[in-house]
Amino acid sequence: MQDAGHRTTPPLAETALRGPGLQLFALSFLALSLELLLIRWVPSAIRLVAYFANLMLISSFLGLGLGALISSRRLRLFQWFPVILAVDIGFIFICKSELPGSSIEVRFHQAAPTFLNHALLVGIFIFNVLVFVPLGERIGQLFHALPALRAYSWDLGGSLCGTLAFGAFSLLAFSPLWGMVCVAALYLVVSRGKGVLWAASGLAVAIAFLSLVDEPGALWSPYYYITAQEMREDGSATDPANPPEGVRTMTDPPTYLVRVNQDFYQPHGTMNPDRYSPGSWGGERAAGTRDQYFLPYVVKPGPRRVAVVGAGGGQDVEAALLNGAEQVDAVEIDPELVALSRRVNASGVYDDPRVRVVVDDARAFLRRTEERYDLIVFGYLDSQALFSSMSNIRLDGYVYTVESIRTAFERLNDDGAIALSFLAGDKVELIDRLIRMVREATGRKPICYFGNGPVTLLSFKNPPDNVPDEFGPWRRFLGEPPAGPIPTDDWPYLYMSRRGIPTDYLLVIGTLLVLSVVAVLGLMPRGAGFAEVHFFFMGVGFLLLQTRSISTCSLYFGATWMVTTVIIIGVLLMVLLANYVVLHHLRSFSRRLYIPLLISLAVVYLIPTNLILSLPLVGRVAWSMLGVPLPIFFAGLIFSTTFRSSPNPSAAFGANLIGATIGGFLEYLGMAIGHQALGLIVMGAYVASFIFVGRGAHTGRAGGASPLNS
Repeated sequence: MQDAGHRTTPPLAETALRGPGLQLFALSFLALSLELLLIRWVPSAIRLVAYFANLMLISSFLGLGLGALISSRRLRLFQWFPVILAVDIGFIFICKSELPGSSIEVRFHQAAPTFLNHALLVGIFIFNVLVFVPLGERIGQLFHALPALRAYSWDLGGSLCGTLAFGAFSLLAFSPLWGMVCVAALYLVVSRGKGVLWAASGLAVAIAFLSLVDEPGALWSPYYYITAQEMREDGSATDPANPPEGVRTMTDPPTYLVRVNQDFYQPHGTMNPDRYSPGSWGGERAAGTRDQYFLPYVVKPGPRRVAVVGAGGGQDVEAALLNGAEQVDAVEIDPELVALSRRVNASGVYDDPRVRVVVDDARAFLRRTEERYDLIVFGYLDSQALFSSMSNIRLDGYVYTVESIRTAFERLNDDGAIALSFLAGDKVELIDRLIRMVREATGRKPICYFGNGPVTLLSFKNPPDNVPDEFGPWRRFLGEPPAGPIPTDDWPYLYMSRRGIPTDYLLVIGTLLVLSVVAVLGLMPRGAGFAEVHFFFMGVGFLLLQTRSISTCSLYFGATWMVTTVIIIGVLLMVLLANYVVLHHLRSFSRRLYIPLLISLAVVYLIPTNLILSLPLVGRVAWSMLGVPLPIFFAGLIFSTTFRSSPNPSAAFGANLIGATIGGFLEYLGMAIGHQALGLIVMGAYVASFIFVGRGAHTGRAGGASPLNS
């Protein structure tokens, strides 16, 4: 069998699955599942990677593409996949978990940047690329065995089912160990034939490394790897597998130290002084932390209705109850933190009849609720991860913006107040940004108190006449913050001191970009020419459009894992629909397809997010299902029609690959220019595609894969 470029199709290995279509479906399912598994696991093993999860996605995609480019060279890399996977996981296992610092971005528990740490970070992404090259090689071989668009349909179908299966796996009982067992089993089914024992040995080593990483009693939430240990007076800690009987009523109950991705996150215990005996270590510890949670009630005494967003283990909720609150809405995005608190927390606040627990994104809750509160408390959210593998925005990015604080201010009663607490440490510039943000949102300068690390800001509808200058270790700050950027929905980067891309991001992006260019140009088949520039710009536009769509819709519905999963599934369905239309109804390419694409892009760009946010739920759902993904459908029509008729599909694929990789990197420009401006770059990419699409002939049969399967 030969394709349009007259290359001999490599022989297909013996497999337990009959037919190249079914094999392609299974391999796409395998690749997507492994990609999501590594994106979920690696940030927990190396906390630095939690800030780079989107580059895990891009490097996975790059590996698949490079593998497909060399699929005709008979290298037979697919049989080496288990060994490469074992080496990759072993490398992650031995890497340090130190966190390099950044010149313009605050990261919790960060260490001074070193060359070694940066080198290890780059190595993680290079190894991730190598893991996916053998899978891409096999997928590319299977594309040669089918008509291009039918192969693409099998590929998309496998990716879609892999996303659905992994979403269910994450929801019901996520475990990297069992996830890798499933990946290994599927690989052995697909690769049935010679070398099974060799493959099984390599996969067993990978699984063994994973089994050594998990700590006993650890929990996997949709966002974090969570461990908890009992705090002891001598500074030691033990696993809280079995909290003592009567923990909610006993005197001198234990307090548990909760970590996420191996870093301190929050305590789970009671602050009630009646629960401790005089002079006890636990009572002294509780008294030392009580002031920071009681401060809002000293300045704003007697609130009856309180909302706590970022409730975590329940410390802020208990403070509200101990200060006389009659109703508390406790909003927490992570269901596992709520479940853990219910199991080990001596306060038992989440089972108190005065408390209503809401598992949701804080921003989404504030937008949807019709309640009015005497006090809204922003707890110590302090996220330590990105909200999605397809975005560089933190999990709490859309909570700490001017628009978010303004929405909260509108939910107050006439005498209500907002209390925003943050563990700022010695980052004075971060405190300044918080003050400027609250002042811009409410129209008045907040009352600000400094503690020993934390800071609390209070903003009132009707400011009180007498405000204490100090409370315990807290001192009031009366100065004026200097001018500087403030986080907004368009630039949701509280943790950055200025607009720009942090140095370590640039280092990793630059390394992967050089790797991408050198590898693609080195592997590009002969015959590639000027005509392939069109596919380059199609790749730039698509991946940037996809990542921007996820960020936008997460603003509309909350930055929860479910929203992100649904959007990714919707994108895959839209691309699959476009491929179906081209396969069965659209026989040839027409330049007129760019008209609806550019119009839909312009509409999405011009309609302000505030207008969509003001719509009821039905309107926001309709816009997100019909308006936002519509450009993806039209882009899919253009790609499929031109790819089907490309005279040199391997060259077209390579150009599209490097374009898509650069499109993923361009998403980081949002840190400098804002996310709205990224829409102009998307439109520019498709305009450039329009200019170059007519520069070369497009006839013949195509083979290969499209990066749209990401």
